[in-house]
Amino acid sequence: MPYRRAGFALTPPSLVIFLISVVLALIALLIRYAHLSIPIISSARVFDVLAIAYVVLVIGVLFRRI
Repeated sequence: MPYRRAGFALTPPSLVIFLISVVLALIALLIRYAHLSIPIISSARVFDVLAIAYVVLVIGVLFRRI
């Protein structure tokens, strides 16, 4: 059930969107704190990956059926 305030509805994200954001956030945290080496993501881009995870989650909340 969406939460409405002044005509703006927030909906819970789908499970897929939530899992994608959690996986991206975990990857960023593992690279930063566990010094995990992933060739695609350098340690200088950890904040970017974490920001992308947050944006994915926000998109899932703001738009319905995503």
